[in-house]
Amino acid sequence: MLLLGLTGSIGMGKSTTAGLFREAGVPVYDADATVHMIYEGEAVPAVEAAFPGTTVAGKVDRQKLSARVLNDAEAMKRLEQIVHPMLRAHQQAFLDAAERSGAPVAVLDIPLLFETGGERRVDAIVVVTTSAEIQRQRILERPMMTPEKLDAILARQLPDAEKRRRADFVVDTSHGIEPVRRQIGDILAQLATIPRRRG
Repeated sequence: MLLLGLTGSIGMGKSTTAGLFREAGVPVYDADATVHMIYEGEAVPAVEAAFPGTTVAGKVDRQKLSARVLNDAEAMKRLEQIVHPMLRAHQQAFLDAAERSGAPVAVLDIPLLFETGGERRVDAIVVVTTSAEIQRQRILERPMMTPEKLDAILARQLPDAEKRRRADFVVDTSHGIEPVRRQIGDILAQLATIPRRRG
């Protein structure tokens, strides 16, 4: 099974692209959705112990947690030490299931793929991109988002130009869904000729 890493900075259209891979019949592991899931279950006791007051009614309150860790590198590191082992376990379970299903390709949708060294665990990388203007416009339309918060998030992410430089495939979401759907078809066709390179 060939493993494709899917990444891109915030607001680039990565979730839409992941949905189109699913539409094409490819199993997709969604790191963000898994974080949501563990923040409503297994991560709650450890997060509350490390960051008291950031859980409400048995769930992690993402706004409170974000306010606590966003501009504090040490706190962010503590949070990652709690969350990353749980995410790795869920990811492995996904891969085992995809392998058993006989899927020729599986996608790992991971926003911080490069930032966490994840490129070493995949065979090829798709980076989703758009113009800086469209990116900013998309993000600032989100609820609870401010220019300051956006700048703090972007500061943690590798610049888009560097991600594109390190990608095997670049998907541009600036022109609507149909061109993206065509690009995904092209990528899946090309994957048949790519040698496995992870590990």
